[in-house]
Amino acid sequence: MEIAFYMARSGSYRITAALTAGIVLAACTTQLQRIGHDDGRDACRALVVQLDSTGNFFGEDIVQAAAIGAVSGALISGLATGTWQGALTGALIGAPTGAAIGYYSALQRQQRDQAGVNAQIANDLQRENAELNRTQIAFDQLFDCRLRSAQQIRQAVRDGRLNREVATQQLAEIRQRANGDITLAQTINGRISTRGAEIDGAIDAVVPGGKVGLATAGTPQPTRVTPRRSVDVVFSPQPDSPKIAEIRPREAVAVRPGPPGFVQVETANGVRGYAASAAFPAPSASVQQAAEGSDVRSLAATNLSRRETFSASVSNAERLTQSGGFELTS
Repeated sequence: MEIAFYMARSGSYRITAALTAGIVLAACTTQLQRIGHDDGRDACRALVVQLDSTGNFFGEDIVQAAAIGAVSGALISGLATGTWQGALTGALIGAPTGAAIGYYSALQRQQRDQAGVNAQIANDLQRENAELNRTQIAFDQLFDCRLRSAQQIRQAVRDGRLNREVATQQLAEIRQRANGDITLAQTINGRISTRGAEIDGAIDAVVPGGKVGLATAGTPQPTRVTPRRSVDVVFSPQPDSPKIAEIRPREAVAVRPGPPGFVQVETANGVRGYAASAAFPAPSASVQQAAEGSDVRSLAATNLSRRETFSASVSNAERLTQSGGFELTS
């Protein structure tokens, strides 16, 4: 009986090793596989490479933690059932579990006291937030480039410098590239979400109210306001971001806090973007995102906000692409 148990356990260890290798290998793809060859015709290629490079950070530690969770789950389930099916089930259950508790548990083992744990979380959140900001800027700049390229083609048609048939073909190619950008950004967003599961576990452990409390307190409700004059809505709060809509004077729009000089807006027909805060009545012009503090609670709130903002940006880009953002008549 002991021999049978040993053989079952050894088999589970082999299964676990194979599962772990599969998880790690599945996460490791080359840049060429992710963004394809450079055909020399993409005016935004350097920005594609830049966005892809920001995703490397979010594919690091979280993958290892999830793999550890998968190993634990597979081992426990495999030993209990003696089957590879049990090990596979354990891996699927263990991966998210490991992601949720691996980071905070590791900090508790590494640090001598809770103050040390909190200090390390604060340091990690500062780095995390900086990388999220870098990724957000990279995506904004890339999609701005796509929209600007489409605008240049439409202007060339209006000026008589380009016939409509050629313009339509060129816009279709830009749309195809934009869809590839969105797929890349969705992949990065998936990594951010997976890594965020570890962060959320730490937030729940050290911040009163945890993630839910921060999300509830840190998400202001939109305010319905009307601008004094016509206002351009742009895709991102980057300099020279392309116009994607226009708000007419006295048109009511939903406004949320934005980065300095901007508010996030949503028009009556569902277009989302950014507008100059100075164009709105004084109470709205002063609505800005809270400054990032250095304590764990402030950093955690910023982290949640930046994750949500990036995810919303990717969704907004997908919506624009599907709703005619790269059509000749846009």
